[in-house]
Amino acid sequence: MKKMILTAGVTALALLTGGVIGSGSIGSSVEAAQATLKFKDVPSTHWAAAAINSAVEQGFFQGYADGTFKPSSPVTKAEMASILGRLTDQPNAAMQETNNFTDVPEWAKSGVSAAIAKGFISPANYNGKLDAKASLTRGEMATWLAQGLSVVDSDYKQALSDVTNTVIPAKEYFTGKLASNQKNAVAVALGTGLMSVANDKNFGMDRTTTRAEVAVLIARYASVAKTKPADFQGLNELRAVGLTGTNLSIIAPQYKKAGQDKFPESYDYSKVTDNFAKIRNKELTTVTSYADLKIKNWIIINPYVESTNRSIYYPVFVDEKDKLLRGAYYSFTEFDISIKNSMNQLQGGSLINSPTINALTSPSSKAFSEYGPKHINDLLGPKGVFAVKNPIYWGQGLLHFDKSLNPGVRLTLKDGTNYNVIPN
Repeated sequence: MKKMILTAGVTALALLTGGVIGSGSIGSSVEAAQATLKFKDVPSTHWAAAAINSAVEQGFFQGYADGTFKPSSPVTKAEMASILGRLTDQPNAAMQETNNFTDVPEWAKSGVSAAIAKGFISPANYNGKLDAKASLTRGEMATWLAQGLSVVDSDYKQALSDVTNTVIPAKEYFTGKLASNQKNAVAVALGTGLMSVANDKNFGMDRTTTRAEVAVLIARYASVAKTKPADFQGLNELRAVGLTGTNLSIIAPQYKKAGQDKFPESYDYSKVTDNFAKIRNKELTTVTSYADLKIKNWIIINPYVESTNRSIYYPVFVDEKDKLLRGAYYSFTEFDISIKNSMNQLQGGSLINSPTINALTSPSSKAFSEYGPKHINDLLGPKGVFAVKNPIYWGQGLLHFDKSLNPGVRLTLKDGTNYNVIPN
């Protein structure tokens, strides 16, 4: 069998980077693949074993002299840049930036320059220093990969803009700990399935990226880069919520604008809309006058589908055991309420007379408590009276399809704009 061929420079690089190959040839891919099977710390049952095999076969990683791979060891920025710079299917960015980093080790300079040329890293986002020897965080990893995707397909670049005001299915979003300069990239990473939240429901923006994770991400990135953004339902939802405030058109496209025949002839039909963006964050006409009310976001979840057909928001709001009757979908609304004097929970529930847009209660699911969105109980004082004048929280309702249950959703602004949709 042919021995693995490594140039002297590559051998030195592998030693410097703890087993990451940044340039040069790797020789027999078969031998490289077999080598991974001998790693003492990567049994065949390891969650990333297949990805590690592939990454070593392609020459992105090497093992260590003691026969280990060290899958849990962190990867530095310089190492990751070298890996990204070697992705041969990645096109170069149209606008080329200069590598002006002053702290990149000699062995990594060409790799960092290649990663910049391919659009993964933008020196303009840094102040002359990459902090190249520091471990790469997951937040920065999401940024690099999302920027790379925007070079592959301009619609990914558009997606990065579309998700600016979206609801992100990660605990840090709901607890206010998601850095604004990485929020959009995290949304795209989650929406494409490129990255995911951990068991604690956090994306883990400040957590380091391990060698095993990078091996998986290399394969995932290659797959995502070959897929059109529109083919990811999760990303479509995130974009829709970012642009309009709701994912209704993705999850329940049967809901359309009520036809003119549903209104009296004297009604000004030009005021009717099915564009939720036109009423989002604007004062609604309420049934009772205890408070002024706005809707920040409206999330719909179909609990009857499985796997990739599920809403990307399913894990945030719904437990696996939760099912509904008569074909209803779940409806979750983020309310922004300005109380005039005082208001209790029941009075809050009377503001909008709708089983779908319901401010009376918040989800009681375990998932909801783990992700940490604001619950109505967090805002109530004695006897169910709101303890704050401006409560913002998520309410739970039902989106019906059974016409005997009057399934239409009607919301009217104080200026007369009428959001009115019914299932067709």
